[in-house]
Amino acid sequence: MELTPEILLQAYRSGIFPMAPSRDSTELNWYDPDPRGVLPIAELHVPKKLQRTIKKRPYRITFDKAFEGVMRGCADVRPDTWINDSIIKLYTALHKQGYAHSAEAWQEGKLVGGVYGISMGGAFFGESMFSTATDASKIALVYLVARLWKHGFELFDTQFTNEHIKQFGVYEIPRYEYHRRLKKALAKPDQWSSEPASGLSSDGAEGDAGVSGVGVEAVGTGSLLAGAPSGAFSEENSCFADVVSFLQSITHTS
Repeated sequence: MELTPEILLQAYRSGIFPMAPSRDSTELNWYDPDPRGVLPIAELHVPKKLQRTIKKRPYRITFDKAFEGVMRGCADVRPDTWINDSIIKLYTALHKQGYAHSAEAWQEGKLVGGVYGISMGGAFFGESMFSTATDASKIALVYLVARLWKHGFELFDTQFTNEHIKQFGVYEIPRYEYHRRLKKALAKPDQWSSEPASGLSSDGAEGDAGVSGVGVEAVGTGSLLAGAPSGAFSEENSCFADVVSFLQSITHTS
Protein backbone atom coordinates (compact mmCIF):
# COMPACT_ATOMS: atom_id res chain seq x y z
CA MET A 1 0.00 0.00 0.00
CA GLU A 2 1.33 3.40 -0.96
CA LEU A 3 2.12 5.69 1.95
CA THR A 4 0.08 8.87 1.61
CA PRO A 5 0.17 12.10 3.64
CA GLU A 6 -3.15 11.09 5.21
CA ILE A 7 -1.76 7.74 6.38
CA LEU A 8 1.32 9.52 7.71
CA LEU A 9 -0.83 11.88 9.79
CA GLN A 10 -2.75 8.93 11.22
CA ALA A 11 0.55 7.30 12.14
CA TYR A 12 1.59 10.39 14.09
CA ARG A 13 -1.76 10.43 15.86
CA SER A 14 -1.00 6.84 16.88
CA GLY A 15 2.46 7.77 18.14
CA ILE A 16 4.56 6.22 15.38
CA PHE A 17 6.77 7.79 12.73
CA PRO A 18 8.81 6.65 9.71
CA MET A 19 12.55 6.73 9.01
CA ALA A 20 14.43 5.45 5.97
CA PRO A 21 17.40 3.08 6.49
CA SER A 22 19.54 5.44 4.37
CA ARG A 23 19.38 8.37 1.96
CA ASP A 24 19.33 6.09 -1.08
CA SER A 25 16.90 3.53 0.31
CA THR A 26 13.39 3.25 -1.08
CA GLU A 27 12.11 1.63 2.13
CA LEU A 28 10.69 3.16 5.29
CA ASN A 29 10.75 1.69 8.79
CA TRP A 30 8.30 2.60 11.56
CA TYR A 31 9.23 3.55 15.12
CA ASP A 32 7.48 3.97 18.46
CA PRO A 33 10.43 4.45 20.86
CA ASP A 34 10.38 3.41 24.49
CA PRO A 35 11.45 5.60 26.18
CA ARG A 36 10.46 8.69 24.19
CA GLY A 37 12.22 12.04 24.12
CA VAL A 38 10.22 15.18 24.93
CA LEU A 39 11.20 18.81 25.19
CA PRO A 40 9.65 20.88 28.02
CA ILE A 41 8.16 23.83 26.14
CA ALA A 42 7.51 26.10 29.11
CA GLU A 43 10.77 25.10 30.83
CA LEU A 44 13.17 25.11 27.91
CA HIS A 45 16.77 25.42 29.06
CA VAL A 46 18.49 28.14 27.07
CA PRO A 47 22.17 28.53 28.06
CA LYS A 48 23.08 32.10 28.97
CA LYS A 49 25.72 32.25 26.25
CA LEU A 50 23.06 31.41 23.68
CA GLN A 51 20.75 34.04 25.17
CA ARG A 52 23.43 36.65 24.65
CA THR A 53 23.83 35.52 21.05
CA ILE A 54 20.07 35.71 20.48
CA LYS A 55 20.10 39.28 21.82
CA LYS A 56 22.60 40.23 19.09
CA ARG A 57 20.21 38.92 16.41
CA PRO A 58 22.91 37.43 14.16
CA TYR A 59 20.35 35.81 11.83
CA ARG A 60 17.03 36.66 10.28
CA ILE A 61 14.52 34.07 11.53
CA THR A 62 11.45 33.13 9.49
CA PHE A 63 8.70 30.54 9.62
CA ASP A 64 7.57 28.41 6.66
CA LYS A 65 9.53 30.34 4.05
CA ALA A 66 11.86 27.51 2.95
CA PHE A 67 10.41 24.25 4.25
CA GLU A 68 11.89 21.94 1.62
CA GLY A 69 15.19 23.81 1.85
CA VAL A 70 15.34 23.03 5.57
CA MET A 71 14.56 19.36 4.92
CA ARG A 72 17.29 19.09 2.32
CA GLY A 73 19.68 20.97 4.58
CA CYS A 74 19.03 18.41 7.33
CA ALA A 75 19.76 15.60 4.87
CA ASP A 76 22.81 17.17 3.27
CA VAL A 77 24.80 18.00 6.42
CA ARG A 78 24.98 14.33 7.48
CA PRO A 79 27.19 11.63 5.93
CA ASP A 80 24.21 9.30 6.15
CA THR A 81 20.61 10.17 6.86
CA TRP A 82 17.15 8.70 7.29
CA ILE A 83 15.70 11.48 5.11
CA ASN A 84 15.24 9.93 1.67
CA ASP A 85 13.31 11.19 -1.34
CA SER A 86 10.07 9.58 -0.14
CA ILE A 87 10.35 11.37 3.22
CA ILE A 88 10.98 14.71 1.49
CA LYS A 89 8.01 14.22 -0.84
CA LEU A 90 5.62 13.22 1.95
CA TYR A 91 6.54 15.98 4.37
CA THR A 92 6.57 18.62 1.67
CA ALA A 93 3.02 17.55 0.84
CA LEU A 94 2.08 17.91 4.51
CA HIS A 95 3.64 21.35 4.53
CA LYS A 96 1.43 22.40 1.62
CA GLN A 97 -1.56 21.06 3.58
CA GLY A 98 -0.62 23.14 6.63
CA TYR A 99 0.59 20.32 8.90
CA ALA A 100 4.37 20.50 8.51
CA HIS A 101 6.28 23.64 9.49
CA SER A 102 9.79 25.00 9.60
CA ALA A 103 11.78 27.74 11.28
CA GLU A 104 14.63 29.09 9.19
CA ALA A 105 17.79 31.07 9.95
CA TRP A 106 19.16 33.33 7.22
CA GLN A 107 22.46 35.15 6.87
CA GLU A 108 22.91 37.61 4.01
CA GLY A 109 20.05 35.96 2.14
CA LYS A 110 21.45 32.43 2.53
CA LEU A 111 19.71 29.66 4.46
CA VAL A 112 22.22 28.67 7.16
CA GLY A 113 20.09 26.69 9.60
CA GLY A 114 16.64 25.50 10.53
CA VAL A 115 14.35 22.99 12.16
CA TYR A 116 11.17 21.32 10.91
CA GLY A 117 8.39 19.10 12.18
CA ILE A 118 4.69 18.23 12.20
CA SER A 119 1.98 20.16 14.04
CA MET A 120 -1.35 18.67 15.07
CA GLY A 121 -3.63 19.97 17.79
CA GLY A 122 -1.44 20.99 20.72
CA ALA A 123 1.41 18.66 19.75
CA PHE A 124 4.53 19.39 17.74
CA PHE A 125 6.62 16.50 16.43
CA GLY A 126 10.19 17.66 15.91
CA GLU A 127 11.88 15.89 13.02
CA SER A 128 15.34 17.29 12.39
CA MET A 129 17.51 20.40 12.45
CA PHE A 130 20.65 21.56 10.69
CA SER A 131 23.19 24.34 10.82
CA THR A 132 26.01 25.58 8.60
CA ALA A 133 26.69 28.67 10.73
CA THR A 134 27.37 28.97 14.46
CA ASP A 135 24.24 28.49 16.61
CA ALA A 136 21.88 28.96 13.64
CA SER A 137 19.80 25.83 14.32
CA LYS A 138 19.80 26.49 18.07
CA ILE A 139 18.43 29.99 17.59
CA ALA A 140 15.81 28.74 15.12
CA LEU A 141 14.77 26.14 17.71
CA VAL A 142 14.36 28.77 20.44
CA TYR A 143 12.20 30.88 18.13
CA LEU A 144 10.12 27.80 17.29
CA VAL A 145 9.60 26.85 20.94
CA ALA A 146 8.69 30.45 21.76
CA ARG A 147 5.97 30.28 19.13
CA LEU A 148 4.69 26.96 20.51
CA TRP A 149 4.66 28.46 24.02
CA LYS A 150 2.79 31.55 22.85
CA HIS A 151 0.14 29.45 21.12
CA GLY A 152 -0.44 27.06 24.01
CA PHE A 153 1.17 23.85 22.75
CA GLU A 154 1.40 21.08 25.34
CA LEU A 155 3.77 18.55 23.78
CA PHE A 156 7.05 18.75 21.85
CA ASP A 157 8.03 15.25 20.76
CA THR A 158 11.75 14.89 19.96
CA GLN A 159 11.35 11.14 19.32
CA PHE A 160 14.83 10.22 20.55
CA THR A 161 17.38 12.04 22.69
CA ASN A 162 20.99 12.95 22.03
CA GLU A 163 23.62 15.16 23.64
CA HIS A 164 22.87 18.06 21.29
CA ILE A 165 19.23 18.46 22.30
CA LYS A 166 19.74 17.43 25.95
CA GLN A 167 21.28 20.86 26.51
CA PHE A 168 17.78 22.29 26.05
CA GLY A 169 16.31 20.13 28.82
CA VAL A 170 15.05 17.25 26.68
CA TYR A 171 14.28 14.19 28.80
CA GLU A 172 12.80 10.72 28.37
CA ILE A 173 9.43 9.35 29.41
CA PRO A 174 7.97 5.82 29.14
CA ARG A 175 5.99 4.97 26.03
CA TYR A 176 2.70 4.70 27.94
CA GLU A 177 3.20 8.18 29.41
CA TYR A 178 4.00 9.60 25.99
CA HIS A 179 0.81 8.15 24.53
CA ARG A 180 -1.18 9.62 27.42
CA ARG A 181 0.28 13.08 26.81
CA LEU A 182 -0.18 12.72 23.06
CA LYS A 183 -3.87 11.90 23.40
CA LYS A 184 -4.38 14.95 25.61
CA ALA A 185 -2.49 17.27 23.25
CA LEU A 186 -4.30 16.02 20.15
CA ALA A 187 -7.65 16.76 21.79
CA LYS A 188 -6.93 20.47 21.43
CA PRO A 189 -7.84 22.39 18.26
CA ASP A 190 -5.05 23.31 15.87
CA GLN A 191 -2.70 25.60 17.75
CA TRP A 192 -0.17 26.62 15.08
CA SER A 193 -2.38 29.30 13.57
CA SER A 194 -4.60 29.92 16.59
CA GLU A 195 -4.86 33.11 18.59
CA PRO A 196 -2.13 33.25 21.25
CA ALA A 197 -3.04 31.82 24.62
CA SER A 198 -4.18 34.44 27.13
CA GLY A 199 -1.62 35.79 29.54
CA LEU A 200 1.33 35.30 27.19
CA SER A 201 2.93 37.80 24.86
CA SER A 202 0.83 40.83 24.03
CA ASP A 203 2.44 41.24 20.61
CA GLY A 204 -0.16 40.26 18.06
CA ALA A 205 1.77 39.87 14.81
CA GLU A 206 3.50 36.65 13.92
CA GLY A 207 7.09 36.51 12.84
CA ASP A 208 7.72 36.62 9.11
CA ALA A 209 10.47 35.48 9.01
CA GLY A 210 18.05 16.99 21.69
CA VAL A 211 13.73 18.45 32.77
CA SER A 212 13.15 21.44 34.27
CA GLY A 213 14.43 24.79 33.11
CA VAL A 214 17.26 26.63 34.83
CA GLY A 215 17.83 30.31 35.33
CA VAL A 216 17.68 32.63 32.32
CA GLU A 217 19.08 36.13 32.43
CA ALA A 218 16.20 38.58 32.62
CA VAL A 219 16.49 41.50 30.23
CA GLY A 220 13.84 44.10 29.59
CA THR A 221 12.01 43.78 26.29
CA GLY A 222 12.47 47.44 25.51
CA SER A 223 16.23 47.37 25.94
CA LEU A 224 16.56 44.35 23.66
CA LEU A 225 14.40 45.82 20.94
CA ALA A 226 16.35 49.06 21.14
CA GLY A 227 19.32 47.16 19.78
CA ALA A 228 17.49 45.85 16.74
CA PRO A 229 19.17 46.54 13.40
CA SER A 230 17.80 49.61 11.67
CA GLY A 231 15.27 48.81 8.97
CA ALA A 232 14.26 45.50 10.56
CA PHE A 233 10.79 44.35 9.54
CA SER A 234 8.08 45.07 12.11
CA GLU A 235 6.94 41.44 11.91
CA GLU A 236 10.44 40.26 12.76
CA ASN A 237 10.56 42.69 15.69
CA SER A 238 7.30 41.23 16.97
CA CYS A 239 8.67 37.71 16.60
CA PHE A 240 11.80 38.75 18.48
CA ALA A 241 9.67 40.34 21.21
CA ASP A 242 7.88 37.00 21.61
CA VAL A 243 11.24 35.30 22.16
CA VAL A 244 12.19 37.89 24.77
CA SER A 245 8.88 37.36 26.58
CA PHE A 246 9.41 33.61 26.40
CA LEU A 247 12.91 33.82 27.91
CA GLN A 248 11.60 36.02 30.68
CA SER A 249 8.83 33.52 31.42
CA ILE A 250 11.43 30.80 31.86
CA THR A 251 13.24 33.03 34.36
CA HIS A 252 10.04 33.54 36.35
CA THR A 253 9.14 29.83 36.48
CA SER A 254 12.58 28.32 37.05
